[in-house]
Amino acid sequence: MTEEQKAEEKKGSILVVGGGISGLTATLEAAEVGYEVFLVEKNPYLGGRVAQLKHYFPKLCPPACGLEINFRRIKDNPGITYYTLAEVESVSGAPGNYDVTIKLNPRYVNEKCTCCGECTKACTTEIPNEFNFGMDTTKGAHLPYEMALPMRYVISPKILGTDDAKRCVESCQYDAIDMNMQAQTINVKVGAIIWATGWKPYDATKIDNLGVQYRNVITNMMMERLAAVNGPTQGKVLRPSDGKEISRIAFVQCAGSRDENHLPYCSYICCMASLKQATYVREQFPDAKIYIFYIDVRAPGHRYEKFYKKIKEDENIFLIKGKVAEVQEDPDTKDITVVAENAVTGEKIREKVDMAVLATGMVPNTADTKLPGELKCDPDGFVVSSLAGGGMFATGCAAKPLDVTSSNQHATGMALKAIQTLVSS
Repeated sequence: MTEEQKAEEKKGSILVVGGGISGLTATLEAAEVGYEVFLVEKNPYLGGRVAQLKHYFPKLCPPACGLEINFRRIKDNPGITYYTLAEVESVSGAPGNYDVTIKLNPRYVNEKCTCCGECTKACTTEIPNEFNFGMDTTKGAHLPYEMALPMRYVISPKILGTDDAKRCVESCQYDAIDMNMQAQTINVKVGAIIWATGWKPYDATKIDNLGVQYRNVITNMMMERLAAVNGPTQGKVLRPSDGKEISRIAFVQCAGSRDENHLPYCSYICCMASLKQATYVREQFPDAKIYIFYIDVRAPGHRYEKFYKKIKEDENIFLIKGKVAEVQEDPDTKDITVVAENAVTGEKIREKVDMAVLATGMVPNTADTKLPGELKCDPDGFVVSSLAGGGMFATGCAAKPLDVTSSNQHATGMALKAIQTLVSS
């Protein structure tokens, strides 16, 4: 076979919607065998939920470990075009021939940005830091996180027309800030689309009995940010109400999950996430007592089962089989009391702790957002791929709850499905 024939076989483009770990993997797998790929991400950065973690399985390594390699591969591949602060507005056509309209929202910072940080120094406006789930604030002009791709600052629309906006413009000696940027629309033609739209934590405020209204009750993703070195406390796990070090902590499993009033399904990885977070506490506070209230511990696969057994060997980690009925707060000390019934002994338990972590489940971002095109979702909002018809496929947590390793494997499979659509078109 000649080189010309090989090139002919690889005609066609693929659109990947979502720049989290699944989207990055699908993009790279397709691009590195010669296909043109357009990657669209709604946030001002790539990396998705993985970028917000302290560690991820199976090696308990920091996100920078894998993301840095993937970002380098993306920057080095001329076949990849990525757009951040972007969203797909419309999709028409059929497998092998889709017309896609993409809206590019203004960043107010152009490619001239050198990340000098002068705009942040000039800005006085503080806004909730969404990357840290609102546990701290950031400036109206900021870098989303330390290794963000693109490595470029972003201006919040909240400071448009203010004195802060003027100060930001005046502070930039590279003319990188343009407060007159407008939204743009572009059109691309692709043969296949991979939806890697990811997930969000279940809204804990909907669970009225687990004390989310108390400052010392946080969610599992908030715990990740507390423990991360680039988080609101520089990696120190401290009690939110007063900065106290942890001596006793509770993890409440299935917070809203496996419950017909909230999420009827199991999110697959929450148990392992809490066991992992128990190691965060143990590293910082060797003598802390850790209580994990669970319905069933799910440790899928040999490596997870091995990790689970290791956690059980810790004499200061107590795994209690029992669904938590209530979480209470002492109004004077702000201590938290977790109330549950031990399903093994029948004993009613009232455990007083410094703080509690709710293991909220994964909700697909498609659950309350209508996607363009003829996409179908199951009753829980997960996208159902058209494996037989081809053309459009879902991967990662857009398809079902998955961990990082499984997301990578699934994304590789969906990249292959997308390529098959192009080949057969």
